[in-house]
Amino acid sequence: MAVVPARAASQPGLLVGVDDDTVKWLVRPNTVYRVDRDLGLGAVRVTIPWRRGESTPTRLQQTYGHRIALLLGLGERVVLAVYGSPAQAPTTARWRREYCGFLEHIVTRLPVRDVVIWNEANSSAFWPASSGAAGYEQLLATCWDTLHAGVRGVNVISSTAAHHDPVGFVLALGAAYQASGRTRPIADTFGHNPYPDDSAQSPATVHAPEAETVGEGDLATLLAAYGKSFRGTAQPPPGSGGVTIWYLEDGFQTKVPAAKRRFYRGRENDRAPVRARAPVVRAQNSEPAPAAPDQVSQLRAALLLAYCQPAVGAFFNFELVDERRLAGWQSGLLYADGTRKPSYGPFKQIVAAVRSGQVDCAEVLSAASP
Repeated sequence: MAVVPARAASQPGLLVGVDDDTVKWLVRPNTVYRVDRDLGLGAVRVTIPWRRGESTPTRLQQTYGHRIALLLGLGERVVLAVYGSPAQAPTTARWRREYCGFLEHIVTRLPVRDVVIWNEANSSAFWPASSGAAGYEQLLATCWDTLHAGVRGVNVISSTAAHHDPVGFVLALGAAYQASGRTRPIADTFGHNPYPDDSAQSPATVHAPEAETVGEGDLATLLAAYGKSFRGTAQPPPGSGGVTIWYLEDGFQTKVPAAKRRFYRGRENDRAPVRARAPVVRAQNSEPAPAAPDQVSQLRAALLLAYCQPAVGAFFNFELVDERRLAGWQSGLLYADGTRKPSYGPFKQIVAAVRSGQVDCAEVLSAASP
């Protein structure tokens, strides 16, 4: 099986959101909020940069916080991710106290309850390899204690990347946790970014162990690692004790049509970007289907698979609006100029199906099997 089996009946609700920092740069978030509501989204993940020495927000961070507060005031659920470069990672006891105190300062002043601790800690692009899983375990423990001491109902979320051997990292995280003798959890939710190897690869792909990649199709492998790391300890693994895995980022980059090219710059960084929506072909005696993988078919497969996977509690599309730099990401539902992609409407329909529970998981999981 490519994925862990699930019941064919409707699953508990899957939180569907987007990763989008647009709200930070707008004086008023009303436009973004209306788009989120139109799509039927349940949350938006917003990032705030952090540097060593910051235990309270700077003036710029206060501006970001004010704009996030406006979005919260409209009724939006905000998932807050705070991190910086590897050189700024909180890898000592002092810096861990500063970082976790910074988070506490924010969540005691804003009604934010979902907090991501750093970003993709198994990737040296964000977390120093010299600190590794042991250092990240200490950061999670410090922030879990700090936030739970001061905020009721806080959701402390970890973060790993699809690549860079997340299974090995999780096993090392568990080893560090058990060696510490800790008798309290370090996370309420385990975040993971299950990006495929490129935008045309099926979300259900099962990767070989030596590939060091864990996508959606490799969930069983990831769950096994968490089970081995934490089963029988004070830290419930995903699928027990109310703990789930959140897919905090996933996305499929689209080709830029000629009419929109002036809004982008640079060179594409994805070896296989897809169309937002490919032409549909109809073979004899079969249902119409896209001629090739496109953003619609990829998002449908990814979102429905997440809905049907045990222990998965959320799926966030990266992102809402394309980055203008082609070296960045063009996996949004809006082009860089803010207009809708052809994938916008179909994605809205997929979200509606998930929210209503009108998904046949037996069919979804069968299609995902090799």
